[in-house]
Amino acid sequence: MGKNCPLCSADSKPYYQDSAAEYLHCTRCDLVFVPPLFHLSADEEKKRYDQHQNNPNDQRYRQFLAQLVTPVSKYIKPGSKGLDFGSGPGPTLSVMLTKYGCQMDLFDKFYANNLAVFNNKYDFICATEVVEHLNNPKFELQRLLEILKSGGVLALMTQMINEKVEFSSWYYKNDPTHICFFSKQTMRYLAKIYGTKLELYGDNVALFIKD
Repeated sequence: MGKNCPLCSADSKPYYQDSAAEYLHCTRCDLVFVPPLFHLSADEEKKRYDQHQNNPNDQRYRQFLAQLVTPVSKYIKPGSKGLDFGSGPGPTLSVMLTKYGCQMDLFDKFYANNLAVFNNKYDFICATEVVEHLNNPKFELQRLLEILKSGGVLALMTQMINEKVEFSSWYYKNDPTHICFFSKQTMRYLAKIYGTKLELYGDNVALFIKD
C-alpha cells in the first residue's frame, strides 16, 4: 500500500531508506516521496508546526520569503485578490504581499481552516514551504488551480531535489513532516498536464501561469 505516486499515481521504485523512513521515486513525474506508513499523525504534525517561530517582524524570515515575493509581485495588480495557502502559525507572506495593494485570504488546515476560500476565485495563490508536507498533493494542487482565475499565478516555494543533492545527508529530508520532494522535472511535468506556463527561479520557486 502507498507505493504509487501521490502526485500522478504512477508506479514507483525504491530510492533511499534510513532508520526514519522509506523514500520512493516516481518513474513518471520524478517526485520522491515517503509512503503513508511513515507519516506522522495529525497531532504529531501540528506539534512540530507549533514550534515554528514565524514572525512578520523577523527580517531574516522576510528575506527568505522574498525569494517568492519578488517574482510574484510583477503579476500583482492593485485590487487583485490572493490566497496564502498553508499560511502557518505566524502569517508573514500575506503581510508582505498586501504592500502591493492586493487583498489576501489565508488558509491553513491547522491555523486558518476556512474552507470558504475554495468557493472564491483568486488572481494569485502562494504556497511557501507547503507542498513538501502534503500527503495528497494531486488533490491539493488541482483544487488550487480550480480556484485560480484565467491568467492567474500559482506560486510554489519548496526546496527542489537535484543532481547536486546528497540525499542521505540532505537537511530537507530530515524533517519528518517533509514527505514530498519535487524536482524541476516534476514542476515541468505539472506545467504540462495543467497546461500552464512555467517560470523557475533558483532551486526553490516555481510559478505556474494559468492560460
